[in-house]
Amino acid sequence: MLSIENVSAAYGDLKVLFGVSLHIDDGEIVSLVGSNGAGKTTLLQIVSGFVPISRGRVSFNGVDLSTVKTCGRADLGIAHIPQGRGILGTLSVKDNLYVGAYSKKARPNLPANLEKVYELFPILKERGEQLAGSLSGGQQQMLAIGRALMQQPKLLMLDEPSLGLAPIVVEEVFRVIRELSTEGISILIVEQNLFQALSVSNRGYVLETGRVVMEGPAGELIADERIKAAYLGI
Repeated sequence: MLSIENVSAAYGDLKVLFGVSLHIDDGEIVSLVGSNGAGKTTLLQIVSGFVPISRGRVSFNGVDLSTVKTCGRADLGIAHIPQGRGILGTLSVKDNLYVGAYSKKARPNLPANLEKVYELFPILKERGEQLAGSLSGGQQQMLAIGRALMQQPKLLMLDEPSLGLAPIVVEEVFRVIRELSTEGISILIVEQNLFQALSVSNRGYVLETGRVVMEGPAGELIADERIKAAYLGI
C-alpha cells in the first residue's frame, strides 16, 4: 500500500533522512521506533506532503505522491494524526468529528461513520457538545483518532499516540489500534515507547539519526538483545 524508497530529506542545510526505505501492506500495523531526533516525525510529514524529499520516491497504492498535493493525499485515503493531536479546541467534540468527514467520499457516510466512532469511543458521544479543548489528554487522543476515522482512511498514521497519557489510557488507545487493523485499515505508528508499539505491530523499523538500522517482525525486534539494551534498558 505505502512504499517509501531510498528517501532523503533536509531542512535547508540540515539533513535529517538518509536513504530510508520501508513499506506497509494492506491491513498491516507497522511501527517506526527510535529516539528523539531520529527523523520519525519528518517521515510522516513527507507522506502527508508537508516536507519535500530531496531524493527517492514515495508511492501510495501505486500513485507517486510527488504528483499529489497535500490536500489530495487525504482524498487518496491517508489520515495523519500529528504529535499533539491537532484537535480544534474551540469547536465542539461533534464539530471536530464533522470536520473529519469533509471529503466528497466521506460526506455521504457521515451518520454511519459517526455511529462507528461512538461505538469505539462512547465518551465522545457523551461529550458531543463540549468544547474539544476542555477534554482530558486521553479523550483528546480518542477524538483525534475518531476524527481521522470519519475520513474513511485506508492508511492511518499516528505520531506518538501514547505521549503524555496515563498507562490505562495508553492501553485503551492501543486496543483500538488493534481493532482497527482487523477492519482492514493499514496503520503506521511512530513511537518512542518501543515495547508498546511493537506489541501491537506485525513488523517494525528502528530509525537512528535518519537511517533505518534494523527492521523485521515485531516479535523478533522485541526479543533482540541490542533492542533491549538500547531502548528497553535491560
